[in-house]
Amino acid sequence: MDSAPVSWEALDALIVDFAKSENLLEDSFSSSPPSSPSSSSCSSYSSSTSLSSSSYHSRLTISKIRRSLEAGDIDAAMDLLRSHAPSILDDRRLLFRLQKQKFIEQLRKGTSEGRDSAMACLRTALAPCALDAYPEAYEEFKHVLLAFIYDKDDKTSPVANEWSERRRYDIAGLMSSVLRAHLNTYDPVFSMTLRYLITIHKGYCFRQGIVSPVSDLTQRLLLDERDPPAIARESLYEAPPFDEVDVQALAHAVELTRQGAVDSLRFSKGDLFLAFQNELCRMRLDVSMLDELVCEYCVYRGIVDSGLASTSASEMQAILEPKVNQLEPRCSSSRNCSLEVDSGANKHSDGMDVELRYACEPSSNHEDCSTSGLHQSENPRALQRYRTHGTGERSKRKRWRGRHDDKCGMSFDECNGLELSTTTLVSSSYTLKEQQGLGKHFILDVNSREDKYEIVLGLKELARKGMAAEVVEEVNAMDPNFFMQNPMLLFKLKQVEFLKLVSSGDYSSALRVACAHLGPLAASDATLLKPLKETLLALLRPNEDALGKGLPLHALSTSLQVAIGSRLGIEEPQLMKIMKATLYSHNEWFKLQMCKDRFESHLRIDSLKEVNTPLHPSVAMSNLNADTSTLGSSQVTISSSAKNSEDGNSPTQASSRDVICDENSILKVMEFLALPRADAIHLLAQYNGNAEMVIQQIFA
Repeated sequence: MDSAPVSWEALDALIVDFAKSENLLEDSFSSSPPSSPSSSSCSSYSSSTSLSSSSYHSRLTISKIRRSLEAGDIDAAMDLLRSHAPSILDDRRLLFRLQKQKFIEQLRKGTSEGRDSAMACLRTALAPCALDAYPEAYEEFKHVLLAFIYDKDDKTSPVANEWSERRRYDIAGLMSSVLRAHLNTYDPVFSMTLRYLITIHKGYCFRQGIVSPVSDLTQRLLLDERDPPAIARESLYEAPPFDEVDVQALAHAVELTRQGAVDSLRFSKGDLFLAFQNELCRMRLDVSMLDELVCEYCVYRGIVDSGLASTSASEMQAILEPKVNQLEPRCSSSRNCSLEVDSGANKHSDGMDVELRYACEPSSNHEDCSTSGLHQSENPRALQRYRTHGTGERSKRKRWRGRHDDKCGMSFDECNGLELSTTTLVSSSYTLKEQQGLGKHFILDVNSREDKYEIVLGLKELARKGMAAEVVEEVNAMDPNFFMQNPMLLFKLKQVEFLKLVSSGDYSSALRVACAHLGPLAASDATLLKPLKETLLALLRPNEDALGKGLPLHALSTSLQVAIGSRLGIEEPQLMKIMKATLYSHNEWFKLQMCKDRFESHLRIDSLKEVNTPLHPSVAMSNLNADTSTLGSSQVTISSSAKNSEDGNSPTQASSRDVICDENSILKVMEFLALPRADAIHLLAQYNGNAEMVIQQIFA
């Protein structure tokens, strides 16, 4: 099964929004961070990280009510309802179900006090409520009285279902569905998007007989059970008929029967997208697994700090200073410290200084940011800063907080399973090795997984800032063979360097870059000749910004991150694997359906598919993007009808384009013949779009 490229930037935005909405992140260095994971510090954590989102508070309340009901503590659940959503208890149908469950839970205790409490509940609450809850309520009331004489362990009794603890989960799920709509509190967009994409992915794989490459993840992440649907009040039963287009769209999107879709629309008062959200939130996700996947992704992308998740700023500084002093006695204790490699053979044969760079953050404002690599510092023995942990870009990262609603939290290792130690900085070993046969180059031998993350993220940040020459230099110092195996990535970096030099007016340096790198690369790969020519056209536009405002350096930096990470043994996060597979199946599914997904913009799926090419727009590099796993290439989505029409390979599908516009005919054939949308369209195409003729021929 193929995979679809994904916009990392769009996914970043969704993930950060999810993590903030669920209160999973906190600033790395707050003004008064806790110094230990004690219970007292946990309370200070809660106070320092105020829960500003009312939506989060509401979701937390729903979660507490759900846990109380699942534990059989009906009184606690009703107290929470009275405090946060008292009007819910005005619904006699829901109140009756709660009181009936309370009656059973009192009897379940098996004590005389419990029996007396059950009798009191029966007389004062359950019986009066049964009179007007709903037509069947009184019969249910009389039936539940049998619990007095049948034991809870009797699996053959007439009230075995009433005794079943499954009833707890049913009523907990029902109340969750009702409360979400009542409080207008829904899960973050990413959570709903993931549910939707996995549902489509599973359906597509099943119908096409394809084995999913991420089935082990999706099966564990999206659970089979759903919460019971919320039921509309009786006053809404006489709602006007809904548009059949909306009914079918909802039914197929979240796998409902037609009647289920109608009931869902009735509950949402005809609001299609509200009904869609209600149905998505009924699907159950393994929250702990989702948090692990999100945490792993955040570490990979540098959103969350990898190794200092539980270390305070003061502790971190205490760790850093001895380490820096150990590396170089002459090095100052300031954060912007430089490391000089002082040896008898510390220069190349051409006199250039040997530099040891630890690409952990971008250069300071006072550092020469030229990308040409030809401008040397006035100091012949230029000092390269030792990029220490905890400064620059790293200081902007967040800590992984975890869920603190009913516990103090979990450690970083527990949350993501990456086995990243918070003390890796002290124990990691750095050694300099001379690269044999390549002159006086040195590489950094990295023994720590955390250090590998920092190197990759540092290079990614340099590329994002357009510092292509620095990226190439540092990658070559670390692994001289890397670009020999990734020539297209080198071409793109040198292309950025060329365009940046042209923009600054340094045409001679730009031509040197083209002659030394772009030309030889294009000579070895004919597919690069056309982009090379178009790149050189920038020389003809001296008054324009050669880089252009829309140069997607983010895409190039991500391509570099994936490639370097793979080289260092850092795999792409599992969440990205899920997104690639599910977006591919989403594309293919709606090609089969010959229609556009009405909900993709609502869930930002369209933005996930908008992958920018990591090049200047005027440079045609579409044929360089074959290796999407390495280069983060772009995607062009073509609808099946348009593609077939252009290719001329499928006259049936091409002719069906005119039929697609007649949505009522499609829906009529789907409903009468119980056919999938694609089959209905093909049948209509054979009968000139006449639905009545199709139905007559089938039943003739």
